[in-house]
Amino acid sequence: MNNQSMKTAELTVNTQEAATGEMGQKLLISGEMIALRLWDEEPSDTQNKKVHTRSYETAGYVIAGRAELTVAGKTIVLEPGTSWIVPQNAEHTYRILEHFRAVEATHPPARGYESGL
Repeated sequence: MNNQSMKTAELTVNTQEAATGEMGQKLLISGEMIALRLWDEEPSDTQNKKVHTRSYETAGYVIAGRAELTVAGKTIVLEPGTSWIVPQNAEHTYRILEHFRAVEATHPPARGYESGL
């Protein structure tokens, strides 16, 4: 195993051992260039989400459930098997329609923003 492979293997985190952010997301792993998190939310968790921006880009994949994502004024429905991108500094918000489970990657890592999308 080369040095890079060893470094990666040492940074592996089991989902059950991952830290939980303020909004319930699992902070799976974070490297120098990318971070990965797991969302597991109920509809009541997001009824009053405000439009906001982030200094990182987000790519996500829906595992289960449904949500509405509004980016730059355009709303799309996220369902199992769909992916999305929220560009860096784009105004966005979301609303969970039914129990929602999704994985997101952020670049650069979402350090300092662990409490929200």
